[in-house]
Amino acid sequence: MRVLVSSIAYLGFLGISALGQASQFVQPATIGAWKALTHQYEPVALKADLSGFDESEKIALTKMIKATDLLHELYLRQVWDGSPALRAKLAKDKTPLGQQQLKFFDQNTGPWAQLHEDAPAFTGVPAKPSGSNYYPLDMKKEEFEKWTATLSEAERILATGCYTVIRRENGKLKMIPYHEAYAEWVKPAAALLNEAAEGVKNASLKAFLSSRADGLLSDNYFASDVDWLGLDSKIDITFGPYETYDDKLFGYKASYESFIGIVDDADSKRLASLAGELQFLENNLPMADRYKNPALGKASPIKIVNLIYSGGDARGGVMTAAFNLPNDEKVLAQHGSKKVMLKNVQKAKFERILTPLAKLAVPAKELGRLDFEAFFTHILAHELAHGLGPHDIVVGGRKTTVRQELKEQYAAIEEAKADILGLWALDKLVAKGALPKKIAETMYPTYLASMFRSVRFGIEEAHGKGTALQFNYLVDKGAVKWSKETSTFSLNTPKVAEAVQDLTRELLTLQAEGSYDKAKHLLEKYAKVRPEMKRVLDKARSQPVDIEPLYSF
Repeated sequence: MRVLVSSIAYLGFLGISALGQASQFVQPATIGAWKALTHQYEPVALKADLSGFDESEKIALTKMIKATDLLHELYLRQVWDGSPALRAKLAKDKTPLGQQQLKFFDQNTGPWAQLHEDAPAFTGVPAKPSGSNYYPLDMKKEEFEKWTATLSEAERILATGCYTVIRRENGKLKMIPYHEAYAEWVKPAAALLNEAAEGVKNASLKAFLSSRADGLLSDNYFASDVDWLGLDSKIDITFGPYETYDDKLFGYKASYESFIGIVDDADSKRLASLAGELQFLENNLPMADRYKNPALGKASPIKIVNLIYSGGDARGGVMTAAFNLPNDEKVLAQHGSKKVMLKNVQKAKFERILTPLAKLAVPAKELGRLDFEAFFTHILAHELAHGLGPHDIVVGGRKTTVRQELKEQYAAIEEAKADILGLWALDKLVAKGALPKKIAETMYPTYLASMFRSVRFGIEEAHGKGTALQFNYLVDKGAVKWSKETSTFSLNTPKVAEAVQDLTRELLTLQAEGSYDKAKHLLEKYAKVRPEMKRVLDKARSQPVDIEPLYSF
């Protein structure tokens, strides 16, 4: 899972209010309209110190980057098979209009405006398929469920798993393993990873690159996931199919992505001790003891890195600020997960996006309590929280997972859980002395200001939906107050901790129960933009949405 950190799009020129609440998205028809869309992202150069790298390591990095570009081409086809041809057409158009359209396409990794509920920005482009290109376009959910019910248990697991595409042959559904369906890209990508492995001296990096190459060719990632968890190198690379956000039909199918970063050893060591607190947090979760895991897997490593390149699902739209992987429940149960914090990305977002937005969203007296360290540490706690709580569960005597039971509701519920549980965890860790007391003074105000960014991802997006759920729940509990006079929201501090614990309990319990109906009800009730929040969002229309990374390597 990942954390996204963003702000608001400039929507006024399109004739719509924040989050598309007032009217329909209007496709841009002039170069000015296209510029306004592309200017939603503020260019920021992302840098990292490569002074200590020798020539062989730089060559290995170059091969990893080339492999990343292959994954990016693959990912375009995972979302929509018309994307490559459209991008090629735009690249040939050297007019100012054509170049703005190409820039928009690359910013969004496709022809849909991610910050406008994935509305098509180009004439003739269809609505974004809810199942992306993982399923036949004419397939309904009911057809898939009826088909999987006829399969053996082993076949059903594959069909509903992360690494198969579903196609139609002679009118009937069939599944194709990723490594076969995407052989044109995964084979050369695997070869590049093997070549990179030959050029690096670090044993753990060499092992991961080799085993991940094998995984790409077999769709068996267990061994390479374990190698990735043990990666102890100044180069940190995450490479493969991971997140399932693009599958809005079921939330089953994984998108390919790549992050390449340089490890910040000092910060990584400073925060490494928090990974050892997971069992303490699990033992004290505000839910019934029968749902708790008395023996979590190996302590989760924490890596603080500065990003130098990305591709696939990691490149376009709102930039990922941190991620917690792998998502494989078997790996999580046996070995835990790794938290990767993209520090240079987070710093840019805090300074360029959060701080200006906060001046419009919260009272002036609260601005002095906004703090990058609290922002950074809550994102880390969010990632730690993904490894806590229910994963493998039993429903009606049947072994299953939370992801399988909540289906398309899973991503939003899991992001909301990680956010609010992360906040709850900060409070517990401060009380235990595992974190400085000063974070207790800044974490709630920083969290409040940060929610206004996330909800602007859009209510159809998992992080935005999960944030709206949290925000409105806290308002209804009296923990967050609206001021008509200043059109801002402030904290009712005495009620915050109790409301945070209540929502944490509710989300953890519905996950433990595997309750699709409760998850759906909670999202329908709270995952919306109410008039008061809309007033704040409207004030920020002219502000940039997010950063656009400029890679210099």
